[in-house]
Amino acid sequence: QLQFVESGGGLVQPGGSQRLSCAASGFALPNSGITWFRQAPGKGREAISCITNDGTTHYKDSVKGRFTASRDNARNTVYLQMNSLKPKETANYFCATSGACKDRFDRFLLPQQFVEYSYWGQGTQIAVAS
Repeated sequence: QLQFVESGGGLVQPGGSQRLSCAASGFALPNSGITWFRQAPGKGREAISCITNDGTTHYKDSVKGRFTASRDNARNTVYLQMNSLKPKETANYFCATSGACKDRFDRFLLPQQFVEYSYWGQGTQIAVAS
């Protein structure tokens, strides 16, 4: 099955750091924007960052200055370095692609919009707690 495989989740203390990976499984990393999403328990799915093929990055305001997306096309992998994590950022983190980085960072993704993205994985769980 062609999908992204996310990893790197775990339990992190408030203020701590974690790096997530998003590996393309069964295909080469597309020459397009790759978006990181998260979905907290009982909440909607929200885009938090997007990285273009040339490495240009875009972020949700609340993560700017703390999260950094990067990509290694040779390894077919995109990364998300997360610093100064907060308990409210406990969530399942996913990656997917829709072509260009046209994500709306100010609203949750509607369920009918999920099909606009490809290669959804199962996500990786981050729990921020002391």
